[in-house]
Amino acid sequence: MGALRRYLIAGILVWLPLGVTVLVARLFIDLLDGSMMLVPPQYHPEVLFGFSIPGLGVILSIVIILFTGMIAANFFGKRLVAGWESLLARIPLVRSVYASVKQITETLFSSTGQSFRKVLLIEYPRRELWTLAFQTSTDTGEAQRKTGEDVVNVYVPTTPNPTSGFFLMVPRKDIIELDMSVDDGLKMLISMGVMVPGAIDSTKVGTEVAPS
Repeated sequence: MGALRRYLIAGILVWLPLGVTVLVARLFIDLLDGSMMLVPPQYHPEVLFGFSIPGLGVILSIVIILFTGMIAANFFGKRLVAGWESLLARIPLVRSVYASVKQITETLFSSTGQSFRKVLLIEYPRRELWTLAFQTSTDTGEAQRKTGEDVVNVYVPTTPNPTSGFFLMVPRKDIIELDMSVDDGLKMLISMGVMVPGAIDSTKVGTEVAPS
């Protein structure tokens, strides 16, 4: 029974990560394959070749994004985007959503931005309980000024799903900055603390012989 249990765990350790990776990749590909709706039905692979080509929408999506970026990067494209944004700014509900998403996107993809560049350690949900958080901004606004303290905007993700979480403004003096990368922080969160970056095997501590 002990051997069967080891074999079962070993098999799970092989197939579970692989299965989750395949599911996520398939979800991503299926999402991008939706761009094939932009192509007239008579030009779909099912009609031209008699069978579908998985991932063709991914290539089409990348081409559309690159082509859009090429247009938006030149002078004419900038004027076109500015006109489009001016039009959206006149629509009450749309302008709020568009402006917020645009600002968040520019902040996240900016090479000089502060968002999600640092992994922090804070006491949450109460003192003497610690959790990982990500710095989102150190900009001073009305809420920050009225607290009377130097506070940092942080995002506290839930585990094992880091896409949901809480926004907190934490005094800088109550924050410990970690050296781990954002990728390592996400791995630790998603694994619910099973994967600890930089962990030391306690069974090997003290077993090494000091050099004479």
